[in-house]
Amino acid sequence: MSVLTVQLGQCGNQVGQELFDIICSDAQEGQRKTYSAASCERFFHQTAHGDLVARALLIDMEPKVINRSMSMAAKSGRWSYGESSHFSQKQGSGNNWANGYCVHGPRHRDAVEELVRREVERCDRLAGLIAMMSVAGGTGSGVGTYVTQCLRDIYPSSFILNHLTWPYGTGEVIVQNYNSVLTLAHLYQLSDAILVHENDTVHRICSRLLNIKHISFSDVNRVIAHQLGSILQPALTADSHGAYSRNPLGELVSALACHPEYKLLSVCTIPQMASSSIAYSTFSWPGLLKHLRQMLISNTKMEEGIDWQVRPPADSGRSRSLAGGSFNTSLANLLILRGKDVYSAETGGIDDPALYTSWLSSKEAFSLWKSPVPFNKYEKSATLVSNSQALLRPLDDMVGKAWNMFASRAYIHQYIKFGISEEDFLDSFTSLEQVISSYSQLC
Repeated sequence: MSVLTVQLGQCGNQVGQELFDIICSDAQEGQRKTYSAASCERFFHQTAHGDLVARALLIDMEPKVINRSMSMAAKSGRWSYGESSHFSQKQGSGNNWANGYCVHGPRHRDAVEELVRREVERCDRLAGLIAMMSVAGGTGSGVGTYVTQCLRDIYPSSFILNHLTWPYGTGEVIVQNYNSVLTLAHLYQLSDAILVHENDTVHRICSRLLNIKHISFSDVNRVIAHQLGSILQPALTADSHGAYSRNPLGELVSALACHPEYKLLSVCTIPQMASSSIAYSTFSWPGLLKHLRQMLISNTKMEEGIDWQVRPPADSGRSRSLAGGSFNTSLANLLILRGKDVYSAETGGIDDPALYTSWLSSKEAFSLWKSPVPFNKYEKSATLVSNSQALLRPLDDMVGKAWNMFASRAYIHQYIKFGISEEDFLDSFTSLEQVISSYSQLC
């Protein structure tokens, strides 16, 4: 079954290009015939000459980033984008969600939907769609939300996963919190699950773990792509009976997004290190999983700086995660192990009922996928995708900053002139306050 990726805006297109690059190089590494075939069927189709073409659409309101992504893919010599699988215009959305959602989206709906239909028709069976975007700017967030709405209308029974890149907390765009609130509130009604990467967290990984001195967006995007690839590449699930999973998005959603009020997914991967250090490092499954478990319960996204003092509560008196240094309660977790001796690896206590909400048994809340194939040069690696309170604090901060601006009427006129009313803002705030309340009360 095939996955169609829709890359939206500058961030979505750049991360998408890095993702396909990692997936392709991983699939073609060494003698991996079955694994490679499963990966290529999932993410590429082949031309008559056997060349790999990504199952992807590139959408932006300016052509520069799309042209660069297509050029870099072609230069790799391993894969390319389809010659007609892109859509761009000459004018961007001006970092305004309303401009993207109310103007550019509806204006170009027919052209984008035709592109989607053409790409879907290339798939023998569609497993689902991944929409990749940033929430800070105008095209990724506004047009991205509108396109997600169109996808839901056209394919009401298909799985839709939105991958969102959250902006730096210090600010990339003055109205980024407005754009983020409007995007998240609308996607919560449309998407099956929302997988989030925070730029601040990924930046720290680049600095502290990868030892990159001058960090570029390309470095950040490569880390995000590595983590996404470790989730999306073929793996053996409990129900796959020794064959690689056929429906990755369906199994991801069913494992993690079991309730419509809880759709926010975070991810952490271990190990992560400079490529020059990999050859000199050895890892054991018990050691990796011990660190990963503590990263989960202390809400630490990388193995450096783990708070080892945080422990699961002895009773139901759990501390709320809006307070600092508190236990991170999980609703559901998916553990993905890849590499050498993977079948001898235990779960590392991540299936411990004390880590989960009381109203869902750990048997239902915990899922385990394995693959004996090493991923992206790591002999052993573990990835944890978590539906937990991990994103509660950044979400609360984002909504709080947006509300403070809204209360002072800052920049509201820039949105009203494109067709967004104050009531639309208030509805979005109400929707996200409910999400915050629901995650706060996980216990």
